[in-house]
Amino acid sequence: MDNKELELLDQLIELIEYKSINKLRKFLENVNSADFPSIFEEITEEQIIMVYRLLPKTKAAEVFVELEPSAQENLINYLTDSEIKNVMNEIYMDDAVDLIEEMPANVVKRILANTKPQNRKIINELLKYPDETAGSLMTTEFIDLKENMTVEKAFELIKAKGLKKETVYNCYVTTIDRKLLGVIDIKELLVAERDESVKDIMDVNVIKAYTLDDQEEVIKMFDKYDCVALPVVDKEDRLVGIITIDDAIDVLQEETLEDFEKMAAIAPSEDSYLKTSVLTHAKNRIVWLLILMVSSMITGAIIEKFEAAISTLPILVAFIPMIMGTGGNSGSQSSTLTIRGLAMDDITTKDVFKVMWKEFRVAFIVGLGLAIVNSLRILIQYHDPQIAFTVSLTLMSTVILAKELGGILPILAKKLKLDPALMASPLLTTVVDTVSVLLFLSISTMVFGL
Repeated sequence: MDNKELELLDQLIELIEYKSINKLRKFLENVNSADFPSIFEEITEEQIIMVYRLLPKTKAAEVFVELEPSAQENLINYLTDSEIKNVMNEIYMDDAVDLIEEMPANVVKRILANTKPQNRKIINELLKYPDETAGSLMTTEFIDLKENMTVEKAFELIKAKGLKKETVYNCYVTTIDRKLLGVIDIKELLVAERDESVKDIMDVNVIKAYTLDDQEEVIKMFDKYDCVALPVVDKEDRLVGIITIDDAIDVLQEETLEDFEKMAAIAPSEDSYLKTSVLTHAKNRIVWLLILMVSSMITGAIIEKFEAAISTLPILVAFIPMIMGTGGNSGSQSSTLTIRGLAMDDITTKDVFKVMWKEFRVAFIVGLGLAIVNSLRILIQYHDPQIAFTVSLTLMSTVILAKELGGILPILAKKLKLDPALMASPLLTTVVDTVSVLLFLSISTMVFGL
């Protein structure tokens, strides 16, 4: 908890202990909904229920949406049917769908039993869209206007329905059969004349997503076009929902976390670190560790094959960790930049040869610099030009190869419809380790005639 949350917690506990219900109710009205989850973690279940029941209906729904699924489930078990009904009447449809997807069947049954029939129908429709698509992210609560409306009529509609909609900053102009015609920013309506027609001020160049678009592509559209909300249409170009910026940020955080986990050779987790069990953590990590361990055995087999050469010149062993480490680090640098470029659409699969050529030039300069430094060190320390030449040649070759692999493998993964993050540090390092040891011992055998 940060200092602000600690201060709020202290005040809350003090009010609870003194049983100052009226003061507590006023205090809770001024606490931001986003601060409640961390506060609830520090108080008892009885205190949570008491605090929650003192919240106004609208704020209670906002707080409920902010809670983790496990906390939501615990709260539902204490709430009455009428309290659940109040929550389901107040929360937005996309949040309702998220709630139902996270809850066990017995809890879902109770939630749906206390949901309005028309809302149940909307929830069931939204649940039909595949996971991680625009359709699964959208909400159906938006302001839609008709092109023959005047600005004054548009404001009357917004005033009548706006509080129940997720956003009014963008209003969408549709036909009777819901075909999307245009979009109007609320600022445009505010400065327009009251008798002006909606048709005359709407923007017909609408940035939109389709229901089956991948959520990653949708997030890129938010970034590229600086959207506050994005309309979602079906294949007939009918407006079926909108995605708001808060949902886009949630997806961005999930995708970023998932990429970090894949880059560290960990299977993605559903819950946060502390809420994930030890057994689940172990299961998520052991598979990749087994794969990487088996892959590393190839490196051991290569060293065993050159055992005679190593026994003749044991000093070679001293340079293996340095060459392997440099190769792995070089590859990681390239793969990180390539993965980021693919994620930001700066790089496409068609750019593979551009990436290869750029990485070769970078690797040549970097490899040459490292080779010169190592040559000088070895000459000073061992006074052996042959060893200096062997290590420097291997080092330069390893850096070039590692950087080429670091640039190519993520693009190859993207081409094969895999996540480029899979080709990050652990897997790439294992491949580079094997290749660098083979290069070093092969070059050593040729140079020294072993």
